[in-house]
Amino acid sequence: MVKKIVIAAASAIMFLLSGLNAGAATLKLASIAPEGSFWMTEMRKGAEEIKKRTEGRVVLKFYGGGVMGNEKSVLRKIRIGQLQGGAFTATGLSEVYPDMRLYGLPMVFRTEEEVDFVRSRMDKKLLEGLEKAGFVSFGFGEGGFALFMSHFPVRSLDDLKGKKVWIPRDDLISETGMKHLGLSPISLPITDVLTGLQTGLLDSVATPPVGAIAFQWHVKVTYLTDTPLAYTYATLVVDKGAFMRLSPGDQGIVREVMGGIYDLFNRRNRADNREAYEALLKHGLEVVRPEAKEVALWRKKSEEVCLQLQKDGAFDAALYNEMQGYLGELRKKSGSRTAAQ
Repeated sequence: MVKKIVIAAASAIMFLLSGLNAGAATLKLASIAPEGSFWMTEMRKGAEEIKKRTEGRVVLKFYGGGVMGNEKSVLRKIRIGQLQGGAFTATGLSEVYPDMRLYGLPMVFRTEEEVDFVRSRMDKKLLEGLEKAGFVSFGFGEGGFALFMSHFPVRSLDDLKGKKVWIPRDDLISETGMKHLGLSPISLPITDVLTGLQTGLLDSVATPPVGAIAFQWHVKVTYLTDTPLAYTYATLVVDKGAFMRLSPGDQGIVREVMGGIYDLFNRRNRADNREAYEALLKHGLEVVRPEAKEVALWRKKSEEVCLQLQKDGAFDAALYNEMQGYLGELRKKSGSRTAAQ
């Protein structure tokens, strides 16, 4: 009789334990960030902390290095349930939430001060909009200002005529901008850029310094044009349906841990970009600085592109005008400070 009771009790315990394991949620997340990079290392650390703090109820499994394909492929795999999320650039998410394009519009920001001023006022709105579009985000990580890097010096728009300039696949902003400038860019997924530079399919790219080094593009270019072209940023998102299946407590843990990591990325990447810039110079890249009148022409052309995109409905016009209002406010203050000095 005692033996039967012991067996029954053991069976009950095993049943309860199996029930707990069955309740564990695995979130499969993809990233194009190279394995071994600071980004992948920190995200994996975050996954370990989440698993520990949720007592194994939430497991984040990362697939780095672009093994799950480009961002379009990752989105498709999220839709069919093969993945639950991934790390995306703003371009990669613009298909599901067009307002992600706002910060990355050509030459909309001129300085890091302008970036900080606008983001402190608009990040929350974009994150809320992204969640309404079906994705939970944990904050934006700064990528930095994209700069031209090429086989030839770029001092004017004429220098780009007939050149093999890369733009990301499905990047409406870059495609519209290049066409407006009368250029014929080559569209490739980010995972194919190095091969393009190696084979001669491409002869120029626009990327922040840290990206050039992380993806090893810097070994295939000679010149760096030191004029900010566009602000880049990224975010980790999880399909809202998958995220809401977690308990409220576990959702809070995931938000806290991954939010902290993206806050770290946002702060760390700015310093890393400065170091990467110096590393590019040490590697031998020659810096080119266009004349002020040429930069003014680039900004004028960029503004025309932004207005055309606004008319085409590429993003919310009210949000764009709000962003421009903040920039105008800051530039007016900056002008007043300069005049007073």
